[in-house]
Amino acid sequence: MLTALMIGAGKEGAFLLKLFAETNVLNVKAVVDKNDEAPGMILAREKGILTAQRWRSFLTEAIDVVIDCTGKEKVFQEIQKALPEHMTLIPGKAAAFIASIIRERNDFRRAFAVYKERCEMLNVHEEISSLKEVQTMLRAIIHSSEEAISVVDEHGKGILINPAYTRLTGLTEAEVIGKPATADISEGESMHLKVLKTKKPVRGVAMRVGPKKKEVFVNVAPVIVDGKIKGSVGVIHDRSEIEALNRELAKAKKIIRTLEAKYSFDDIIGESEEMKRAVEQARLSAATPATVLLRGESGTGKELFAHAIHNASSRKYQNFIRVNCAAISETLLESELFGYEEGAFSGAKRGGKKGLFEEANHGSIFLDEVGELSVNTQAKLLRVLQENELTRVGGTKSIPINVRVIAATNVNLEENIKKGKFRKDLYYRLSQMPVHIPPLRERKSDIPLLCTRLIERLNREYGRNVEGIMPEALNKLLEYDWPGNVRELDNVLGRAIIFMNYHETKISEEHIRGLPGKPATGMESINISQQWSVNQKNKSLTSLLDQYEKEIILQTLKRNNGNKTETAKELGLSVRNLYYKLKKHNIDNNIMQYFS
Repeated sequence: MLTALMIGAGKEGAFLLKLFAETNVLNVKAVVDKNDEAPGMILAREKGILTAQRWRSFLTEAIDVVIDCTGKEKVFQEIQKALPEHMTLIPGKAAAFIASIIRERNDFRRAFAVYKERCEMLNVHEEISSLKEVQTMLRAIIHSSEEAISVVDEHGKGILINPAYTRLTGLTEAEVIGKPATADISEGESMHLKVLKTKKPVRGVAMRVGPKKKEVFVNVAPVIVDGKIKGSVGVIHDRSEIEALNRELAKAKKIIRTLEAKYSFDDIIGESEEMKRAVEQARLSAATPATVLLRGESGTGKELFAHAIHNASSRKYQNFIRVNCAAISETLLESELFGYEEGAFSGAKRGGKKGLFEEANHGSIFLDEVGELSVNTQAKLLRVLQENELTRVGGTKSIPINVRVIAATNVNLEENIKKGKFRKDLYYRLSQMPVHIPPLRERKSDIPLLCTRLIERLNREYGRNVEGIMPEALNKLLEYDWPGNVRELDNVLGRAIIFMNYHETKISEEHIRGLPGKPATGMESINISQQWSVNQKNKSLTSLLDQYEKEIILQTLKRNNGNKTETAKELGLSVRNLYYKLKKHNIDNNIMQYFS
């Protein structure tokens, strides 16, 4: 067996080292790399192979082949100059090509793109001084690959195929080796012959091959030695397999969208001092492992901040799990968050199920509307934050967990603590890094910039080309107090664009329909200013805000004829959150009695 010296122990070098150990093609005597902790160096030590940081001392009679895996032209030239005549030097790109075949055969995520990239990697044969010198090794590599590969000589005669080729086309070596390159084609032109003629690679060509007329994509690249064409290498891919992989990829992308943070701080719009202060606080929190509590009204962009904090943290390459605590029923929320063991309850899956906290391990979890958690769930969350461990529903085993919690709420947690609805100890744990996001009415100077960015996005979504907003329309938006905040502004602009004719390029005042007056005026049945002028001396700010919230809810309910779904939508609340507020303010189910 030939002996080899491997120079360069990065990822490609590690793959090659593992390959040689499995196939017994070469006996690697030593591995050299300046980085003693490179993957190939670690693997070599595990296999009892000599390692070093300098290669010149190894150029002795005991070495037959030197493999340059550094990928650096300067290093390759230095080795070439110092190499004794009896040794064979395999260039770095050739080694990368060999490793890439092995690496990609088991890589699902890149399998669908192999037919686009293969030819570029095959071009590295141009640097091989003699195809014959690496024929033994190349044959072993090609035969071990699960990619269907065929090789022809400069005359277009078949010289090599692998078992994967036979499985795909149904053709044996006897039917291909020594035969013209057209032997395997049932429909289409021979790409081998085309490449031999043009000396240029082709990729992604659809054709049918073999007796069963298998539909495939073909990539072929020339093998050039010393400027002369010596043959070509083709890689064939099952078209149905690629289509299936693309379908799987689409599914995977759909799943990934729920696990990734999509936004960064660059996506947060605002030049006002209030917004700059909030962004600065969020940036500071991102640089720490501390739990973050985002405070702000519905529609202010708390989730946007949560995405940005995760993406600016050291966990940005890990999962980002989003949970709306108000959107999941209380009976399911605990098992969704913390998982469950087999048999924990009727209908539990066999083998149990991971919870969202386990899915977010080493990443971040965003708990939106955290104020809606039940006291029992709050206790379990507190344990996760204090002990960095959890216990699944129905289980007894503690599971260590490393999760960064980003919580958000639009409710008054301090008031809920007084009422016994929220744990004080959990409140302090969540409030390690509080970030207050200002409502839109407190940063109206940002409305012009927000309109510009929102219109750009709406143009993309609706296929329109709206250029901006007229001054009188903008003034109308500036006069409004925006109880639904940026979410409401987005809805108003979206409706305006829908109402516009296609020849109109700017939003005018007439397009802004259904925009109510200021929330605190215009309701004859409830005179807020009059009510607030009575008995306010002994009332705290919290009780005054509760009173104001109740009156706004009543106004909105009347405007929507008691329709709770429409009321929740207009106020920027979830329906569950609205019901919670109705109960909180003792508003009877018979809503219309308040307006008789």
